[in-house]
Amino acid sequence: MSKPKRLSGQDVIRILESFGFTIKSQRGSHVKLVRVSNRNREILTVVNHVEMKTGAVVGIFKQASRYISEADLREYFYTE
Repeated sequence: MSKPKRLSGQDVIRILESFGFTIKSQRGSHVKLVRVSNRNREILTVVNHVEMKTGAVVGIFKQASRYISEADLREYFYTE
């Protein structure tokens, strides 16, 4: 069974940027990423901590799965 990886906020931001998201704004430790696709604005919020808790990594994975297929995301967020 695969386990969520221990990622930093910067790791997650880089992963999502590789899928076309860009940083829109930041307020405190929360970074808002935006991607425009087929006239739809896709917005994700990431906590920019040095090491994210496992639940936060899973939550961002689920949030990003609305816009990016789980098969494409899984290798970045989970261990084999």
